[in-house]
Amino acid sequence: MAGIRFDGVTKRFPDGTVAVNELSLEVADGEFMILVGPSGCGKTTALRMVAGLEDVTEGEISIGGQVVNELEPKERDVAMVFQNYALYPHMLVRDNIAFPLKMQNLAKGEIQTRVGEAGKLLGIEELLHRKPRELSGGQRQRVAMGRAIVRNPQVFLMDEPLSNLDAKLRVQMRAELVKLHRRLGVTTLYVTHDQTEAMTLGQRVAVLRLGIVQQVDTPQRLYHRPANTFVASFIGSPPMNFAEGVLAGDTLVLGERRFPLPEEVLRRRNAGDGPVLVGLRPENFHDARIEGNGRPSVPAEVEVTEQLGPETYAYFRVEGLPAAEIGERPVELAGAFAARLDPRSSAAPGRGLELAIDLDRVHLFDRDSGESLLGD
Repeated sequence: MAGIRFDGVTKRFPDGTVAVNELSLEVADGEFMILVGPSGCGKTTALRMVAGLEDVTEGEISIGGQVVNELEPKERDVAMVFQNYALYPHMLVRDNIAFPLKMQNLAKGEIQTRVGEAGKLLGIEELLHRKPRELSGGQRQRVAMGRAIVRNPQVFLMDEPLSNLDAKLRVQMRAELVKLHRRLGVTTLYVTHDQTEAMTLGQRVAVLRLGIVQQVDTPQRLYHRPANTFVASFIGSPPMNFAEGVLAGDTLVLGERRFPLPEEVLRRRNAGDGPVLVGLRPENFHDARIEGNGRPSVPAEVEVTEQLGPETYAYFRVEGLPAAEIGERPVELAGAFAARLDPRSSAAPGRGLELAIDLDRVHLFDRDSGESLLGD
């Protein structure tokens, strides 16, 4: 096993496009690290540079303390799992798994032992005699994992390996990957655009935008302590709500309403008075009728509700206080806020509702830079 280090790594393509920009990041020995971000943010390019499938324009990549910029892919002792499985259709499952070992000219007995161990670990022993076309998507992904596992590499590199699976299988495979990493303890660098995967799989997560790392932290800290509005809007579903506000002493002004800031927020605040962007997660809103608890409230007009059993999502508007357009939201809901409410709520389209606001977990951002104005 070995850690991975990016030291000022840049990837510039011949047309001048900068896919990765001065990336500095350390993945500890045995860590499960996620690279997450929207399409085109550079996460797959970063992974391919570790694998040796893309050249590094500037900077250094090290694996286990050894700079690997000039090493061929086969010399790096890494195993990659691709989005499309990359199985050989004419080979049996056992031969697909054994293929990299045969390329290493290992003894037949050693190959059989490793293939058997991988099959048992992944629960695919009964599939070893089949061909890929006879397998489901989840089974094919297990075979692709098996082919990586048998190599006993220093590092696993995974490029959106679950994106071709249906929703139910993705949930199942996420759990399997967590258990597999716990058992093998191999350093893993995993790329995804799915923030749910990032939050459930990663011990730490690196959020990328336009080739630049925005924040590296544990999933919980990314959610509760986002470094800027991009991270705040990207992590979380529905995304964080934003509104234009003003700090005035120990008071937050939103539209024509004034709210006293809690002591915890005042303690963490590291900005003076003036305009700010205010961020509130959907769960920071509550139906005042059933969960008011003395919190300040605003009258709202509900436009859309989504009943999800254990919770209700409500999209609403507040007169004189439009939501700021940061992050993704359907065009027809521009200017609306999202709330995650108790299913007992009476929220319904076209109905007025008093919504209590939990300001203990409010986020404050600089209006120009988007950087957080709250310290630890």
